[in-house]
Amino acid sequence: MLPTHTAPRLSAWDRRNIRNRCVLFSLLLFTYSSALNAAPGDSTITLTNAVQRSLSQNPSLKIFPYRYDALQGQAETAQLRPAYEVGFDAENVAGSGDFSGVSGAELTVALSSVIEMGDKRSARQGVVSHSRSVLNASRQVESLALLGEVTRRYVDVLAAQEQVTLAGEAAQLASESLRIVKKRATAGATPEAEVKRAQAAAEQAKLALLSEQQRLAYLKVSLSALWGVTSPDFDKVEGDLFQFGEDVAFDLLYAKVEKNPAIEVFAAESRLKEAEIRLAQTQSSADISWSVGVRRLQETDDTALVAGFSMPLFSGKRNVGAVSTALAEKNQVLAERDVMLLDLHTQLFRAFHNRKQAIVAVEALRTAIIPALEQALVETQAAYQRGRYGYLDYVSARQELLSARRTQIEAAAAALTYGAEIEQLTAEPLALTQYGEDNTFSGTPQ
Repeated sequence: MLPTHTAPRLSAWDRRNIRNRCVLFSLLLFTYSSALNAAPGDSTITLTNAVQRSLSQNPSLKIFPYRYDALQGQAETAQLRPAYEVGFDAENVAGSGDFSGVSGAELTVALSSVIEMGDKRSARQGVVSHSRSVLNASRQVESLALLGEVTRRYVDVLAAQEQVTLAGEAAQLASESLRIVKKRATAGATPEAEVKRAQAAAEQAKLALLSEQQRLAYLKVSLSALWGVTSPDFDKVEGDLFQFGEDVAFDLLYAKVEKNPAIEVFAAESRLKEAEIRLAQTQSSADISWSVGVRRLQETDDTALVAGFSMPLFSGKRNVGAVSTALAEKNQVLAERDVMLLDLHTQLFRAFHNRKQAIVAVEALRTAIIPALEQALVETQAAYQRGRYGYLDYVSARQELLSARRTQIEAAAAALTYGAEIEQLTAEPLALTQYGEDNTFSGTPQ
C-alpha cells in the first residue's frame, strides 16, 4: 500500500522583512539561518539564497544604475546658469567714400548673457529631483516583482520535488501490484490478461516518473535563470510545501496595499508633474538679455562704453498652453492612481480567497480524504488477494489515492503561490507569526 504521506520537515522558507527601504522598499527580508543558508554551488539552495542572488544578479535590475547616471547628468545640466557670450562687431568697414577701408570703422567687443526670471534654475532642479524619486519608486516596483517571481518559481520547484517523490511511490506501488497479480496468475486465480495490464501499468508509472523528473529539471533551470545562470548549480530546494502560516484579515491587508510601491510610483509621478507645472509657470516670466562692451572708433581714435538689454513681450500668454498641458498630465496621474488601487483591490481579493480555499482543500485532503482512501486501498488489496474484488477495483482504489495525493500537492503549491502574491501586493509578510521563532512557516498539516 501507499504509505501515509507526511509533510517534509525541512526548515527553509526562512524569510524576514527587508529592512532597507531604499533598496527593496519594505519588501521581505529573508532571515539568515546557519542550518538553511547554502552557498552558491552547494547541492541544496534556500529561498534566502535564491532571493539574494536574484536581487544582486538579475539583469532587469542592472539597468537602474545607468538611469541614475543619466539623471545625474541632467542634474548637472539643470543647475547651470545661462552661459556668457563674447561678441565682436565691426561697422563702417570696406564701404565707399569716407567709409572705404577700415579708417572709419567702429569696432565693438561685448559680453552678453541672460538673466533668468521666475526662479527657472530652481524649477529645473526640482524636476530632476522628482524624476529621481520616480526612478527610486520604479526600482522598488521592479525589485518587488522580481521577489514575487523568485518565490513563485521556488514554490514550483518545491512542488515538483513532491510530485517526483509521489511519482516514485506510484511506480513502486505499480510494481507491487504487478507482483500480486503475477502471484494470483501463477495460482490460477486470475487470467493472464490481467498480468499484461499490470505490466503496462507498471511501465506507464515509470514513464510518469520520468516525465516528472524532466519537469523538475526544467523548473530548476527556470529558477536559476533569475540570477543569470543557465545551468542549475543546485540539486534541490529546501522548504516545507505544507506550511502556510496564520490568516490576516482582508481589511488589514488592503490597508497595506495603499502603501504598495506601485502606488508610490503614482505619488512620485504626481510630485514630478507638480514640479513640471512649476517649471512651465516659470516660463511665463520673461528672461532679460543684457550686453555690455567697449566700442573703438578708428576715425577719432576714441573708445566708448556700450550697453543694452532686451526682453520678449507678452511671454506669459505664449506659455498658457504648456501650463494647461502640465496640469492635465498631473490630473491624469491621479486618475490612474485610483484605477490602480481598484485593480490592486481586485487582485488582493482574488489571492486572499483563493489562498484560503487552497488551505481548506489541503486540510480536507489531509484529515479526511486521503486517510479514507488509504484505508480503502488496504482493504481492497486484501480483498483482491482473496478473490473478492476484481483487478479494476484494485487499480481504481490505487489511482484514487494517488490522485488525491497529487491534488494535495497542487493545492499546497497554490496556497503558497497566492500567499506570495499577497506579500507582493502588500510589500510585507502576511504575518510575523507566519515564520515563527525558528523562521519557518507554522500550521503544517500531517
